[in-house]
Amino acid sequence: MGKARRKDKEGGDSGASSDSKLYLEAAVLERKLPELDMRLLVELPAGLDYNEWLASHTMALFDHVNLVYGTISEFCTITGCPDMTGPGQRMYLWFDEKGKKTRVAAPQYIDYVMTFTQKTISDETIFPTKYANEFPSSFESIVRKIVRLLFHVIAHLYAAHFKEVWLLGLHAHLNLTFTHLTALHHRFSLIEPKETEVLRDLEIALHLCDDVNHESATCSDSADLDSKESDSKTHCIEDAASGETRS
Repeated sequence: MGKARRKDKEGGDSGASSDSKLYLEAAVLERKLPELDMRLLVELPAGLDYNEWLASHTMALFDHVNLVYGTISEFCTITGCPDMTGPGQRMYLWFDEKGKKTRVAAPQYIDYVMTFTQKTISDETIFPTKYANEFPSSFESIVRKIVRLLFHVIAHLYAAHFKEVWLLGLHAHLNLTFTHLTALHHRFSLIEPKETEVLRDLEIALHLCDDVNHESATCSDSADLDSKESDSKTHCIEDAASGETRS
């Protein structure tokens, strides 16, 4: 396994253009625990509270995304990644708590995501750990926002840093994390299709669309989506503190 080299601090390009489809090559489509059916893993057990189930999976996803990104974070620099991008020139913009739209570099955006998520899951009034405390009525919408933001981080890892992920031997772990998030999303419809279309080709390559009836039609049309996306201008997704998504 080769070593990853840090991009030039003064002007290295992000890996978006050269590495954007490296993750689709057969040699890197392996994942950890390949025998594990994630669709069964995310199925809500009988008698278990729905919010408790969402909470446990959300925290697990955060831990895994944070782990992978933390390992390659030195390669994600302001000069190398001046924008928060995903595959197909998708750009993610951030809205602060006052509703101000901000175009930020990828490392800053991801820091916002991780800080927001860590603060949220550590808040006892939102993610209660004590038996007497209840989940807020807005809990599902909060989870939707967190999962969506974590998807953005995963999309950036695939688009801009998959070469480093692969050289460090983390591609199977990243693929497993993506599989987990995708299975959870498919089961509970947590993210809008327009968000996930940028990695639809990876869903197909990893066979994540099989037997998922409500996604099958969309997945079968992914080739058309890809061709349209490549001819279009940069797409922007903006993230508000309220959890709303605008395009």
